[in-house]
Amino acid sequence: MNIVGSGRHRTRMSPRERLLTTLQGQLPDRVPVAPFVQEEYLSFYYPHKVTVDRVIDAVALATELDFDLMAKHRAMELPHFLRRSHPNWELERRESHAQGMVQRRLEIRTPSRTLVQEEAGPESGAATAGVRLMVTRPLLQDADDVAVFLQYLPPLDDGTRREYAQMAANWRTIIGQRGVLAPWGFAGVFNFCADLCGLDNFYTAPYDDEPRYRALMDRVATAQADYCAAMGQTTIDCIGIQGHMAGGATTGPDFFRQFVQPYEKRVIDAIHSAGKFSIYHNCGCARALYKNYQELGMTVWETVAEPPRADNRLADAKAALGDRICLLGNLDQVDFLKRATPAEVAARARQIMQTGKPGGRFIFSTSDYLEKDTPRDNVIAMLAAAKAEAFYD
Repeated sequence: MNIVGSGRHRTRMSPRERLLTTLQGQLPDRVPVAPFVQEEYLSFYYPHKVTVDRVIDAVALATELDFDLMAKHRAMELPHFLRRSHPNWELERRESHAQGMVQRRLEIRTPSRTLVQEEAGPESGAATAGVRLMVTRPLLQDADDVAVFLQYLPPLDDGTRREYAQMAANWRTIIGQRGVLAPWGFAGVFNFCADLCGLDNFYTAPYDDEPRYRALMDRVATAQADYCAAMGQTTIDCIGIQGHMAGGATTGPDFFRQFVQPYEKRVIDAIHSAGKFSIYHNCGCARALYKNYQELGMTVWETVAEPPRADNRLADAKAALGDRICLLGNLDQVDFLKRATPAEVAARARQIMQTGKPGGRFIFSTSDYLEKDTPRDNVIAMLAAAKAEAFYD
């Protein structure tokens, strides 16, 4: 849609048009206002529901409260080789619930050996689907496990391609003009491999055995690039990349550039080649990585989290990145949004919007997903103030 006029007199866009225009680096009628909603807040807001969904129920919430929706479903997050069995790759999953905890065990039987991963996390009712379980036993325990993984890792299969395409088509029907589909891919390369091998081990892996580290990162990056190419054939709009484990407080720019950046960039480039937008997620410290992020060239960096939980300042991020990367954030939803008064929330939302809006490439949001026990009046105050301040002059 072409924008006619200026400020409040511009032709009104639908949420979908507004978000797509912003992602394309152009000025929409106003800044999109798109809080991140997932199972925790949806189950809190709709306490009568036994299950909640990041598209179906998020669309209902976005329609009721009138905000621009970036639907970040997790259903495409699990890669094909952890979804089902393949030749020489027999997969079995088990799940148990006891004493308020969820425990999951994955076994992958290959001709050489069996790989085992275990996860655990809190049982949270309808919100459980949004809980990221802690890996208590990484899949790859030693060099032999890595060798087996690399030897037998199956290629992306046609059944998974069809499953993703049908899933995306269903979501597109549901979301309509309310927003864009931005499901998570199966994480950034470093994040994913850190889960495979154990996070503590993976920070030192390049120094312990650089060839093995690079072989694993290269193979996972290739699998992710193939995944992104397949996503290009679906009706989704964006692919989310989880990149917070290689953050500014843990890796630094030199480590990132040498051992992380080449692989993350391959995934980002594959997303863009597939005709989709990339959303790179680091909700922690990133100030030291701004130059790296410039070089990565993601479409969106979220969430520009500020102190005390991270080290970013929206004004600084805007100056460093805002002419080429869309920034998404950054109202604190952990402490401030749950405890402040509606008037305080409105004032902070206006301040954030005034900082992020100039020049475009900004999406107003929270610094991560909305949490339970967030007062509805505060959410309404945030949305109303942000939208009132969002119009371009």
